[in-house]
Amino acid sequence: MKRIFINPIDLSKVNTLIYHLPDGPTLSVEMDGLGAFFDFDMELGDICDTSDIDGVIHFFPRGNA
Repeated sequence: MKRIFINPIDLSKVNTLIYHLPDGPTLSVEMDGLGAFFDFDMELGDICDTSDIDGVIHFFPRGNA
């Protein structure tokens, strides 16, 4: 399935990626220089981009969203 309406994520504004693991725990990753290693278009799940507000992206993998 191809997404038609995608808002691109400007990783230059992102300071922290918070990955919400199943059953509640989270993994926080500082994005200093790591933006090239993440391809959010290839991930299965939901993204909450609050980088304009606080510099954080929340990722909820499929099954945990």
